[in-house]
Amino acid sequence: MTLLTLIVSSKTQAQHTPKNYQKYPYLLYLPKDYNTTKDSYPVVIYLHGGSQRGQDLSKLKIYGLPYLVDKGREFPFIIASPQCPDGKFWSTDNWFDSLYTELTTTYRVDPKRVYLTGISMGGYGVWQTAVNYPDKFAAVMPLCGGCDDSTQICRIKHMPIWTFHGTADEVIPISETERLVKRLTDCQGRVNFTRLEKEGHSIQYLYEDNALYAWLLKQHK
Repeated sequence: MTLLTLIVSSKTQAQHTPKNYQKYPYLLYLPKDYNTTKDSYPVVIYLHGGSQRGQDLSKLKIYGLPYLVDKGREFPFIIASPQCPDGKFWSTDNWFDSLYTELTTTYRVDPKRVYLTGISMGGYGVWQTAVNYPDKFAAVMPLCGGCDDSTQICRIKHMPIWTFHGTADEVIPISETERLVKRLTDCQGRVNFTRLEKEGHSIQYLYEDNALYAWLLKQHK
């Protein structure tokens, strides 16, 4: 069974079952000047892919934002990287409410600059979470994901979206992103779509590009 089939199957089941309120563990990054200022900061929530599920937060450091932070990369925003448990998907539980509440009550978060990004299973999580919480995010950035609940995708037509997908992706086909972009375009959504010609599923290198964060930080609610 493919990752795509598993994700879609999980989402379909989740639609018919009330979600459990859960608190997922997460890695937290604070900008280097956080403790010397009284400023509020943007926050980027990063959702990992399927192979990083479990109970070991160090698994998140294999690629993506946690990897870059682990290698000493500095960012001008807070980063929260939750970990999805084994056997679950980002659509299985209500993990977002507890994370959002903790971040906004414990840290100096600018509620008008909350962003969401993720890759593969995390890309699905970005689309799904944005649809479920259309008033929470200033912008979202899903990489090689999708969302089978496309009938509700226009709930986020007001939200700036920049999505990426490789044309040669054999794990999650680019058609998953294409149909969401088409539906959003049809309802005058604010979506940018970068097709990565001849690229496969491993597009995590995009997180090394400062242009992604420059675009995110320009978006305000």
